[in-house]
Amino acid sequence: MRFSLLFATIPLLAADADLILHNGRILTADARFTVVQAVAVKDGRIVRTGNSNVVIGAEKGKKTKLVDLAGKTVLPGLIDAHVHAIGAGLSEFKSKLPPLDSIADIQNYIRAQAKTTPQGEWIIVPRTLPPRLKEQRFPTKTDLDVVTTHPVAFDGSYVWSASALGLKISGIDANSVAPPGGEVVKGADGQPNGILRGTATKLLKGIRDEARATETERQQALETMLKLYAAAGLTSVGDRAVTAPDVATYEALKAQGRLPIRAVLTWRIDASAPIEKLEAEINSKSWKTNQGDDWLKFGTFKVTLDGGQSVGTAYQRMPYGPYGRQLYGQTNPDARGTLFVDREKLTRIFRAARNKGWQLTSHAQGGAAIDILLDAFEALDKEKPIAPTRSHVMHGSFMSEEAIARMKKMGIIADVQGGWLHFDVPALEQVFGYKNMRYFFPLQSYLKSGIVIAGGSDHMIGHDKNRAVNAFNPFFNMWMSISRKTREGKLIYPEEKITREQALRMYTNGSAYLHFSEKTLGSLEAGKYADLVVIDKDFLTCPEDEIRHIQPLATVVNGKVVFGAL
Repeated sequence: MRFSLLFATIPLLAADADLILHNGRILTADARFTVVQAVAVKDGRIVRTGNSNVVIGAEKGKKTKLVDLAGKTVLPGLIDAHVHAIGAGLSEFKSKLPPLDSIADIQNYIRAQAKTTPQGEWIIVPRTLPPRLKEQRFPTKTDLDVVTTHPVAFDGSYVWSASALGLKISGIDANSVAPPGGEVVKGADGQPNGILRGTATKLLKGIRDEARATETERQQALETMLKLYAAAGLTSVGDRAVTAPDVATYEALKAQGRLPIRAVLTWRIDASAPIEKLEAEINSKSWKTNQGDDWLKFGTFKVTLDGGQSVGTAYQRMPYGPYGRQLYGQTNPDARGTLFVDREKLTRIFRAARNKGWQLTSHAQGGAAIDILLDAFEALDKEKPIAPTRSHVMHGSFMSEEAIARMKKMGIIADVQGGWLHFDVPALEQVFGYKNMRYFFPLQSYLKSGIVIAGGSDHMIGHDKNRAVNAFNPFFNMWMSISRKTREGKLIYPEEKITREQALRMYTNGSAYLHFSEKTLGSLEAGKYADLVVIDKDFLTCPEDEIRHIQPLATVVNGKVVFGAL
């Protein structure tokens, strides 16, 4: 009786949804992976999902926009947990980059740049990863000496190379010694061959002095990049290495109402400074995880622990071996990569950050780096459970059965890049052998162990969603996680394939969980934000190889169309 009287006092709300999508195939990605026909949106949030007639009957008002999907598929807004949006935006802000798939492409790029670059100024070949070049080797000064009027440098990420003129003006010769952690690679004649590993890149002179983008240009480049992410079907991204100027750029766009999609920022600190200085810097900032709002907030505190697998500086459990000389320009077949921060220092840095209120992560690609990262997590876990922080392994390319078990025990998450299976395995297999690729992005092993995986691309260069470094097309990255087909068509440990449902959850539920946003994002359920994407194929039933070619027709954020049309 009490219930009926209480119920009677509640006024009946008029049906007045702003938008209803109906007659579609809507994959809610809720706990039961429910598929419905319709979704109603009011004030940027979902108010009802279900059968078309029921939703329309309950929610349609005089001003409701009614959209007949005609059977099209709708997904929750996709979340790329790992991009570098400002650098990527600037990479093609002033001019379009050509494909750089071979050394011949690189040489053509240098010649073209020489025509428009003032004589004597540096020509920088944008970041290109040697394992993805046709020749599968690192360019040397001989390759870069196609022009003699300009110094030339090749950006291979943690390893660079320079032309003869570039070496000369930098004063790099047979007697040059790199700072600790680097190498000036020399040929049989004792002369530098142009390859500068690790800290040796600091010997190059003049490159860092080239004109920087203005703040206005940075804002324009970031806005452009975020719009390209929206066009790819992304409604939220995690920018994984921001500094104070980057934070200011994001905040300016938000203040001006120019953020087309949501962003979660990772603060990366320069861990090379003395530990006391780092602790003071961490404590001096007001920043911490979840500071901000649903459009822009802080996510994670990051340390770069090792280098990259693409240039032979990821810190591995096993040596890179003889093939490392060709692919990476290494001179030591016993080299295992570079560790930038030791275990004790990492633990102290992380302790200060956690005490400040941060979620923790570290760039860790090589197996030995992963082990050290987990050692630091374990040290903190003994002091206070680390699982509630949702701390995670970033990349974790060369995982192991033991490392997975340790992650499961502590409740550690994984930030994964499935697309790397396609691009990098052909070269890496030659370096390490097929057997040692067993736990290269072991996605199914993660899931069977109950480890949350968040999908990402690590996009850093280029505006083309399929040709960028790295490709930020979420449908390509999901397809690769489902198929595990390399660019040569070879299956790489098919037992680690994941299903279509699991792949979608990785780019929705998983990334939302990593961002502490699972209550408002990551699935299409009443009360959550109306972030969704309408696509041109049925994600669940189209032929597997067509998944990578799915195109968004409309991307909606907070109930508003930010790409395409409804």
